[in-house]
Amino acid sequence: MVYTQKRMPTLSETQIAELLGPYIEATAPESPIYGKLSQYLDLLLRWNARTNLTAIREPEEIVRRHFGESLFAAKHLASRLSPEATLLDFGSGAGFPGLPIQLWLPNLRITLAESQGKKASFLREAVRTLGLKTEVWSARVESMPAERQFEAVTLRAVDRMQEALAAARPRVSPGGWLVTLSATPSLIEDVEQIPVPGSGEGWLTIERV
Repeated sequence: MVYTQKRMPTLSETQIAELLGPYIEATAPESPIYGKLSQYLDLLLRWNARTNLTAIREPEEIVRRHFGESLFAAKHLASRLSPEATLLDFGSGAGFPGLPIQLWLPNLRITLAESQGKKASFLREAVRTLGLKTEVWSARVESMPAERQFEAVTLRAVDRMQEALAAARPRVSPGGWLVTLSATPSLIEDVEQIPVPGSGEGWLTIERV
């Protein structure tokens, strides 16, 4: 009989919870998501060893920067969206912030848009591994049917942010939300801007369209 050694998680659920404390504080859901985040982290690290999904390599920093910032956005979106609202994650990359938002708000109908083939393949594998209903759109957002709009559109660390914002804005349904996570505050007036805890330089910008 052949025995296989069970892979140990990179970080325990307790360690992940402690690292995320500054971002979600006491408002964490009653059903902990730390087990799912541990699965997500291990999958990301395995894929990142052969495919450049993120420049951040340290597990603790991935939890803080990627998971923490994404869940911080999820916390602020929760009070603005209906439980089954639609959300588009524009240029999702390795799934941030869309996948952590889906884990936090499981009833949202989220679409991850990522045109790079390897990253889109990772997103499909992550959705399957985590048992989510999330859609992966493996093409440019501009190629979506013109009538497809969403109650929220998120962008985080996308290339050419101003061009991306111009393409993202028409995808927000009237009265919906355009949400960005970036290193610098927005220059647009009349938007809500919230400093992201822990990062020291990150900003969450929420604009009503």
